[in-house]
Amino acid sequence: MKSFLFSLSLLIISQLSSAQTALRGQVVTAKLSSAILRENSIGLDPNRTVKVYLPPGYATSGRAYPVLYYCHSTFSSADNQLRDGRMVSLLESGFANQVVNEFILVVADYSTPTTGCVYENSPVSGRWLDFTAGELVPFIDRRFRTLPHRNSRAVAGDFLGGRGALKLAMTHADLFSVVYALHPVATGSGQTPWARLSVDWSTIHKAKSLADLGNDGRTRLFVTICQGFLPNPSRPPFYCNFFMEMEQGKLVWQPERAQAAKAGFHLEESLLEAAPQLRSLRGLAFDWGRFDPNPDHVYANGAFSRRLEDLGIAHEAEEYRGDPWDRNWTDNGRFYSRVLPFLARHLAFEPVH
Repeated sequence: MKSFLFSLSLLIISQLSSAQTALRGQVVTAKLSSAILRENSIGLDPNRTVKVYLPPGYATSGRAYPVLYYCHSTFSSADNQLRDGRMVSLLESGFANQVVNEFILVVADYSTPTTGCVYENSPVSGRWLDFTAGELVPFIDRRFRTLPHRNSRAVAGDFLGGRGALKLAMTHADLFSVVYALHPVATGSGQTPWARLSVDWSTIHKAKSLADLGNDGRTRLFVTICQGFLPNPSRPPFYCNFFMEMEQGKLVWQPERAQAAKAGFHLEESLLEAAPQLRSLRGLAFDWGRFDPNPDHVYANGAFSRRLEDLGIAHEAEEYRGDPWDRNWTDNGRFYSRVLPFLARHLAFEPVH
């Protein structure tokens, strides 16, 4: 009897193991050689890594799937986004628990030599919006069984990747109909004037190369912002102008340049122009953590939601108790409990006729 029960237990364990294996999808790595990103001044590699997660049913079903494009934040990459397996694990739990139907996940590499792109078009640091719309989406549709329609495409991201997700929705609602931004930054002005930001401008102006900037993340980020919105291809080593310039040995504020950079970087500045595209979305949502150590991000997201409201743009917006790093990727965190159900409600999982 004991032998029979032991054999039965082994059989059950084997069956459970097989079932768990069957529930797993596959992450494949593709390489996209970008003609668009060859146009840059900062040594950007136009050969981009693209991580594609194919859901469990993809290998055998023969059917086409909707696609979520995920924009990673600065100081990250496609490899880093998926390296610990957490994102894939949450996806597969969501599929297995019927939180959402299966879809394809795409994470392209938006890293740059400075910090990572700010999801804009720049002649100096890369035309990232054009790359995404003109090369990445067609590349995925050619290579994989996708539902190639805006109703079946979503874009999401976190932090500066959240800004990227919103910007792509604002500029390319013809391609993406659903957007969720996890704690986006640069949605608008905070309460701290840019003239008072703690950026090491002296180091920037003394630098002869990127290495001279050291590891100060904010300083490197503002070089990236200036490359994106104050490009100057004739000014090495960073090929941009700055809104704090060195004049006769002293740092001097440049108000016109600061306004130009803010107008490009802060999404609220282009909301009126983008309003028709945003009104056409099937779903728009973003959230933010109340305890972000930079309160400007909290203030700006609340103001962004109010501006959307005034423009008649339907959306979901939520401030939650936490910070952007401790609530997104836990077992029942923001990605699992908010993003996946949002996709389930708004994405089209069947072909559009």
